[in-house]
Amino acid sequence: MLNQDGTAGRLLIFDPTCYYGDRECDLAMTKLFGGYPAAFYDAYRAAYPLDAGYPTRRELYNLYHILNHANMFGGSYVRQAEGMMERLLSAVR
Repeated sequence: MLNQDGTAGRLLIFDPTCYYGDRECDLAMTKLFGGYPAAFYDAYRAAYPLDAGYPTRRELYNLYHILNHANMFGGSYVRQAEGMMERLLSAVR
């Protein structure tokens, strides 16, 4: 890349969507609308085992997205969110 004066410049890429977050959040999202083949999850757990309690955290992470869909679209997403909240409450009682 050349600067306006013809000298060499540096190229910079800025991606505002990057973030550093809990890996379990991203993994949970893969299961939200169908998931990947079992071999994917088996290989993931073999390379980087999940901590105890992940299934409950997965439900909690995905609740956010279902609540968002319930807010935008209503219908079955509301019932799905209610079911998720009941399961989460049962897990902590």
